[in-house]
Amino acid sequence: MDMRTTDEIIGAAIRCLNAEPTASMARLAEAAGVSRATLHRHFASREDLLRALGERATRRWEESQDAAGIDAAAASGDPGRLAAALRALLTAFVADADDFGFALTDHFVNGIPEIVAWGERLEEREIAFYTACQRAGVLRADLPVRWMSNTVYGLMISVRESLRRGDVARRDVPGLLIDTFLAGAGTAPPSTENANTENDGGTR
Repeated sequence: MDMRTTDEIIGAAIRCLNAEPTASMARLAEAAGVSRATLHRHFASREDLLRALGERATRRWEESQDAAGIDAAAASGDPGRLAAALRALLTAFVADADDFGFALTDHFVNGIPEIVAWGERLEEREIAFYTACQRAGVLRADLPVRWMSNTVYGLMISVRESLRRGDVARRDVPGLLIDTFLAGAGTAPPSTENANTENDGGTR
């Protein structure tokens, strides 16, 4: 019997699409352990399923921002607090890229108007945080802030591909991401900024 819940089906579908971005509904049903008829009872079309996946991925992005405390850190203007929030955000993005990597570059998902609008709001929130980091001397003030935002996005794709292909060990990825970003955008040596982060992120 097909006893999977909608949440279980979505979870199985995103894992399948992370590995097989063009997977058909038949393949997604197989990955979820349900019949095609059951999958279609939950989602009338592949587009409906992708919309649900996109919403879940965007919600995770927002939750990562919340958990890192970027708004409060930006409001404080405190360099130490901003640096800690930046490390927390980048570390969370490793898990996000691993869990929802498919949604980073899927053309359909990234063309859904409400998801696009939601993503734009989250990007502006992040831009405000990076700007506060620049003002506090945590990030370089001579780089365009949107370049920094786009760089983080590109690094998330690098995380996705490196993990998918097994190019690096999972435990090493948070440190690699943070060091790579701060080597170009940070105002302090990456090893200094990331001294307490690698162990924290290694088990995610």
